Amino acid sequence: MSNQTFFTVHGTIYLVFALALFFLPTQIWPIYGLEINDKYANFLSQHTSIFLGGLAAVSLFLRKISDEEAVEQLLKALIVTNLLGVVITAYAGIVGIFVGFGWSDPAFFLILTIVSSWQLKRHNI
Repeated sequence: MSNQTFFTVHGTIYLVFALALFFLPTQIWPIYGLEINDKYANFLSQHTSIFLGGLAAVSLFLRKISDEEAVEQLLKALIVTNLLGVVITAYAGIVGIFVGFGWSDPAFFLILTIVSSWQLKRHNI
């Protein structure tokens, strides 16, 4: 897939999650076994949206870059970000914080890591 398409899809995925966790935290988090039971937990969900929305903005605003080195470095950064997602959400599942649909988060981040790695490999060919 072209870099522009990849960055558009990647950014859109993160944007959807950013909006969902900002506007619908009490509906989203219980699916993962987490309870939003006060204004502080609600705010932490919205706070998480800063970073998800930021990743979406980076992917979407830079989707048309043509500088080869910049594309490569952006892909590497997204791979590291998604790997952190794998580690942190897998930890949450292992220690019992994420239950229910929580298994999907490490799988989601792993898929994004793999797809980002494929895109980097394709870019370097």
